[in-house]
Amino acid sequence: MILWLNPTAGLSGDMLLGALLDLGAPLDAVQAAIASTGVQGWSVKPVAVQRQGIRALHARVAVTDSNSERSAADLIELVSRAQPEGVGAIARAAVRSLAEVEAGIHGVSINEVHLHELGGIDTIVDTVGVAAAVQALGIRSVWSAPLRLGCGQTASAHGMLPVPAPATLALLAGVPIVGAPGGSETVTPTGAALLAALGCRYGEIPAMTLARTGYGAGTRDTPERPNVLTALLGLPTTTALGREPLTVLETTVDDVTGEVLGQLIDRLLSAGAVDAWIASVTGKKNRPTQVITALCQPSDDGAVTAVLMAETGTLGVRRIDAQRDVLPRSQGRVSVAGHEVRMKVGPHRAKPEYDDLAEIARATGAPVRLIADRAQAAWLSQSATPADDSEDDQ
Repeated sequence: MILWLNPTAGLSGDMLLGALLDLGAPLDAVQAAIASTGVQGWSVKPVAVQRQGIRALHARVAVTDSNSERSAADLIELVSRAQPEGVGAIARAAVRSLAEVEAGIHGVSINEVHLHELGGIDTIVDTVGVAAAVQALGIRSVWSAPLRLGCGQTASAHGMLPVPAPATLALLAGVPIVGAPGGSETVTPTGAALLAALGCRYGEIPAMTLARTGYGAGTRDTPERPNVLTALLGLPTTTALGREPLTVLETTVDDVTGEVLGQLIDRLLSAGAVDAWIASVTGKKNRPTQVITALCQPSDDGAVTAVLMAETGTLGVRRIDAQRDVLPRSQGRVSVAGHEVRMKVGPHRAKPEYDDLAEIARATGAPVRLIADRAQAAWLSQSATPADDSEDDQ
């Protein structure tokens, strides 16, 4: 299943949870996953509300635990207990990203950082609840329109903070954003962290057959616009390929050292190339020659060309406009030997991220190929859920 979000009024953890419940995620599965963490003193109840004439579900979270500050390590340990295992992996990724940005903002290590407003039980409920709802609905790909950010300031445990919050901005690096009128917070750190943990992609509605529409309500009833998150759930239209423009940049050199070429690919990718490679050929005067090629989005060709020229000293770069057909893709996660492995998921296969496999191999001493086999097996087991079987009945 594909989930596409339209955050015209912003996005928070409870808005996303409310939208998923409105799409049909079973409340008992969400509650069971939260309960599996062992935390107590909470309740979550979907309440139908009106936001500027639009009916939506508000995921109303009530807690009796007044402790709103916990160490990041404690929070990560709690959400990691969530069952099924895939739910815990998503929640852990969200909370860990929150901890990492907070540590960077305050200049401390992740082991030292304490989460204040984000350290309460409601953060556990939001992250685990959303992860459980996503798995229960059989969602394999998450998309969103650009996020709308308000501006202003808000009170926090550290005093007055600017809006958007520093943690939110850190989590949204590389994400398309647009401005929203008003001085209130529209995208919360928890909402941003959940999108990152779910491997969210941004753009127009992907090709799919629409199955259901849900609306998740924010707490406030804002006068300027309906404070709701629209969510579309659909089956992928696998016969329709997406087509996107690309630019092919290429240059030929015969006087660049191996040391320079050895680091060039990483430099090109950092500049915005979606792929890059170097091929050895025989050039003029029978000299050993390298053809350097980079693929990039048209909007990034200037930056990639600049790196190509600066690093190689070439006097010219060939530029070719091209197109490629692409199938929908998303990112999943599995756990192997207590470590998280990201999975690149397409319509026909899922492939583990090599960097994660190599890290686990170094930590455990097991061969990379064995870790890869275990990751594939874990993904197949995780995908073979009743939620997947139900897709055929819709």
